[in-house]
Amino acid sequence: MLPDVTESIVPRARKAALTFIFITVLIDVLSFGLIIPVLPHLIEQFAGGDTVHAAYWVGVFGTVFAVIQFVCSPIQGALSDRYGRRPVILLSCLGLGLDFIFMALANSLPWLLVGRMISGMTSASFSTANAYIADVTEPQHRAKSFGMIGAAFGLGFIIGPLIGGQLGAFDLRLPFWFAAGLALVNFLYGWFVLPESLPVEKRSARFDWSHANPLGSLVLLKRYPQVFGLAAVVFIANLAHYVYPSVFVLFADFRYQWGPLEVSWVLAAVGVCSVIVNVLLVGRVVKRIGERRALLFGLTCGVAGFVVYAFADLGWMFLLGIPVSALWAIASPATQALITRQVGADVQGRIQGALMGLISLAGILGPALFAGSFGFFIGPHSPRPLPGAPFLIAAALLSFGVAIAWRYARIGPATSIPDGAGAATE
Repeated sequence: MLPDVTESIVPRARKAALTFIFITVLIDVLSFGLIIPVLPHLIEQFAGGDTVHAAYWVGVFGTVFAVIQFVCSPIQGALSDRYGRRPVILLSCLGLGLDFIFMALANSLPWLLVGRMISGMTSASFSTANAYIADVTEPQHRAKSFGMIGAAFGLGFIIGPLIGGQLGAFDLRLPFWFAAGLALVNFLYGWFVLPESLPVEKRSARFDWSHANPLGSLVLLKRYPQVFGLAAVVFIANLAHYVYPSVFVLFADFRYQWGPLEVSWVLAAVGVCSVIVNVLLVGRVVKRIGERRALLFGLTCGVAGFVVYAFADLGWMFLLGIPVSALWAIASPATQALITRQVGADVQGRIQGALMGLISLAGILGPALFAGSFGFFIGPHSPRPLPGAPFLIAAALLSFGVAIAWRYARIGPATSIPDGAGAATE
C-alpha cells in the first residue's frame, strides 16, 4: 500500500498520477451517470405519475442538492489545501457509495430527497481532482490535462447511462445498487493506489475558516480580479448546463416519447462526442489558437447547440445538435487552465472549492429556472406550448458568458495569499 502522504510527485510519475485521478473521476462519473435515466422517473413514480408535478419535484431535488454543495464545497477545498487531496477524495468516494445504497432503499419521496442531500455533502472529488491536476501539471499543459478529465466525464456518460437505462428497464432501483458498488470500488482503488499530490511544504499552514464558508470563498475569488471574471463565466456556463439534468429526461419523454432506454442511447452519443472533443481536440485547439480563443469558440458552439435543441420538433433534429454542442467542452479546460495560472499551489484547493461553490450556486438557481419554465410551458397556463423554452434560456445565458469571457480571458502571473490575509478581509 502507498503511504498516506508523499512528499512530492516526481516528473516521471506525473503521468501515472494523472492516470490514477482519471480513473477515480471516471468511476465517480459512471456512478452518477447510472442514475440519470432513472432518477426523474423514480421521482415521477413517487409523484403519482404526473409529469408536470414531477418536473417541479425534479427542480426541488436539484436545488436542494446544489444548496448542500454550495455550503460544503468550500469546506472540502480548504480541507484539501490543509490536509492534502487524497483524504478528501477517499471520503467522497466512501460517502457516495453508502449514499447510493441509502437511495436504493428509499421508499418515499422525502427519503429519496434525504439521500440526494447526502450526495451533495459527499460529492467532492470533482473539484479536488481539478486541484490535484494543478498540483502535478505544468501550467502550459493544464488545459490538455483538464481535457482528459473532461474525457473521463464523457466516458462516464457513455457507459453509465447505457448501463443505467438497461438496468432501469427492469427495475428503477437497480442502477442505484450498481452505482453504490462502483463508488465503493473507487474508494478501495484510491486507498491502495492513489498518491498524495500536495507536498506538506506547499500546504496551507492552517485550516482557513474564513474561506471555508460560501461567502468567504467568494471573497477569496475577489482577491484575484481576473479569476473573479473567469469565475463569473464558470457560474454562467454551469447555470446554462443545468438545463440538461433539470429537464432533458422529462423533455425527451414529452416531446419525442423517449423512455429510459432511448435516453440512455442519446446520452451515450453525447458522451462519445464529449470524449472525442476532450481527447482529440482540446489539446490541439488550445495549442493552436490559445486558451482565450478556445474558451470563446467553445462557448459560442454551446449557444448554437442550445438553439438547435430548442427548435428541434423531431428526435433526429435534436440529434443534429449534439456534435455542435459537444464543441462547448473545449471551453471548460481552457477556463480551468487560465484560472490555475493566476494562483499559487497553496490556494488551488480553496480556489477550486470556491468555483465548485459557484457551480453549486448555479445548481440552486438552475433546476428551479429550467424545470419551472419547462413545467410552465407545457402546462395549461402557457400562452403556447414551448417545451424547448429552457434551452432558449440556456442559450441566452451562455451568450452573456461569451461577453464576459471576451473581457476577462487573459493570462497573468500566479499569486498566493499571505498567511493570515484571509481573516483580515472578513
